[in-house]
Amino acid sequence: MSQDQHTKAETLAALHAGPEVFVIPNPWDIGSTQILTAMDFKALATTSAGFAFSRGRLDGAVNRDQMLAHAAEIVAATPLPVSADLENGYGDAPQTVGETIHLAAATGLVGASIEDFSGGQDGRIYPFDLAVERIEAAVAAARSLDFPFALTARTENFIRGRRDLDDTIKRLVAFEAAGADILFAPGLPDLDAIRTVCQALSKPVNVLMGQPGGTTSQLADAGVRRISLGSALARTALGAFMAAASEIQTGSYTFIDGAASFADISTHMRDTD
Repeated sequence: MSQDQHTKAETLAALHAGPEVFVIPNPWDIGSTQILTAMDFKALATTSAGFAFSRGRLDGAVNRDQMLAHAAEIVAATPLPVSADLENGYGDAPQTVGETIHLAAATGLVGASIEDFSGGQDGRIYPFDLAVERIEAAVAAARSLDFPFALTARTENFIRGRRDLDDTIKRLVAFEAAGADILFAPGLPDLDAIRTVCQALSKPVNVLMGQPGGTTSQLADAGVRRISLGSALARTALGAFMAAASEIQTGSYTFIDGAASFADISTHMRDTD
């Protein structure tokens, strides 16, 4: 652990301490990391889906070594604190989750999320007791470090077909009691549900923008402390690419009018490693 990593960890902790909501956007490669850094965001988070798409893989089809190597690249590309989407910790057993947190810290990361979805095309939500044990293991690993690693505990109910707000809150409350620093339930259906979740918890709540819609101020009023974007930026870029490719097939090229200029992009790029 370097002094720089400790300072980044303290910066991230201070952002979560508030009092204001903050946005933690999700780059998917070195270039997007450098652009977001230059745009004065205060912290960044990786996106498992965005990175997988950049490798031509399905979300969830990237292994632990590949994801940690990617995280190390992102950390090296920015002076900002970086948290990582580490999916389910790359194993069902609590011990494996703890090992993943230790490996994540070794890359220079100062935070990570662990979810209760087992992963894969036939994945399932972990049973409640096992889900809590896994977060307990992640917290224990985070607390064994000599800097304040920010552990986000994430329940996937609403994006995995289990639209059960009571169970979602039960899990988040248990994750909070287990020591998680930030709580996260992507896919909550509306601002009322978000407000209900925030009121049930005392620690910072992260909301994935776009699920549902809303503004930063509306989410802040609901009690949200952190807003992330997941794969939204990567999908926006790919969406523009796909729309442009489709337009080419019609014989038109108007999409070029909306392209960023060579000069504007070059401003954020390096001329050497």
